[in-house]
Amino acid sequence: MTDPAPNRLGHLLRELAPQVLAAVTRKHGDFADAEDAVQDALFAAATQWPDAGVPENPRGWLYHVAARRLTDQTRSDIARRDRESVVLRENPHCTAATAPIADDITPDGDDTLLLLFMCCHPSLTSSNAIALTLRAVGGLTTREIASAYLVPEATMAQRISRAKQIIKSSAVPFADPGESERAARLQSVLHVLYLVFNEGYASSENTDFVRRDLSNEAIRLTRALFATRSTSAEIGGLLALMLLTDARRAARMGSDGELIPLDAQDRTRWNQPQIIEGVALISALLSQGKVGPYQLQAAIAAIHDEARDFASTDWPQILAFYHLLERMSDNPMVALNRAIAASMVHGPDAGLTQLDALAADARIATHYRLDAARAHMYERVGDVTKAAALFRTAAERTASTAERNYLLTKASRVRLSVGRSSSEVE
Repeated sequence: MTDPAPNRLGHLLRELAPQVLAAVTRKHGDFADAEDAVQDALFAAATQWPDAGVPENPRGWLYHVAARRLTDQTRSDIARRDRESVVLRENPHCTAATAPIADDITPDGDDTLLLLFMCCHPSLTSSNAIALTLRAVGGLTTREIASAYLVPEATMAQRISRAKQIIKSSAVPFADPGESERAARLQSVLHVLYLVFNEGYASSENTDFVRRDLSNEAIRLTRALFATRSTSAEIGGLLALMLLTDARRAARMGSDGELIPLDAQDRTRWNQPQIIEGVALISALLSQGKVGPYQLQAAIAAIHDEARDFASTDWPQILAFYHLLERMSDNPMVALNRAIAASMVHGPDAGLTQLDALAADARIATHYRLDAARAHMYERVGDVTKAAALFRTAAERTASTAERNYLLTKASRVRLSVGRSSSEVE
């Protein structure tokens, strides 16, 4: 037994949760019931381990507690049905309830990748499968998932609940898929890993803007996936994208927790070994010819990371990559980033024209990033009144404390510049 610090305990339970859920689901077959049982086990660990200490095999401990919860629930259900049904009274045998709990989960076992593929169930639509997986594997809240999808939280809650019901009523077992089925589910798995990383790199609602546990876990799982499928260029592209983006993490926050934008970051704090690895990986992948969305995003990240400073960034090449990326994806965030790149190449007026057209897209019309991008461009053209107002609107619309503080600071500085200009005129 070891005595865990509260933060370490939280990280440990987050890491173990999907691994235990995969093992319990694989053993008992019902995802919804397994998820409830694992949540009970996690709660038991959170209340008992601070005093009793972490067991030598914490994963096995959680598995046994969750399995017992399922066994107790099954026995309770059987007893209830026995009282209500003559048929069941005559046939009380139930192997799920009476089977011994096998110790088939080891300290070194990791079923997280298996759970990823299991959650991307063939009876689900891609969006429902990804939403369910983000909850089960990524540990994201319903609100965080809704933010990633640009939909209301209630809509996402219904989507996740519907996914569980569809799996339960389908004839397809919630089990380890075969090789051909894994290949069919791969794109959904990659999208889950991408969203988990993004939530860790820039939390949509957490007080801590950077959630290293999420981004580190996404990188770890993507490495593991690439190790098993190294011929997949898109897996390698996603890994390169994560490495090149995560390399800037240390420079993104100031000493007081303030957000530092890309143009003001101290690039000597960027993780050079990660940049070298990411650049080498994406360079090798791009030379293979067939290019996918993750490879294009990694190529854009590499351009940023290799630039000596912000002024020397190769924006024309970034804009060209965004044009290619937009052809592959109907994603308003891609269009937003393309408009930002266009403003750096052709000037802020060109960027504003593209953003004005994007404002008609209901998926992003009220998103804080659109307001923030427009604010920056209005600041560059000298319309500080509009810029300040848009910075304030963006601050009101983000759930991230760090981003809200940054945007409010920008609004205040823009307003001060208005005052200084008026004084100079007088």
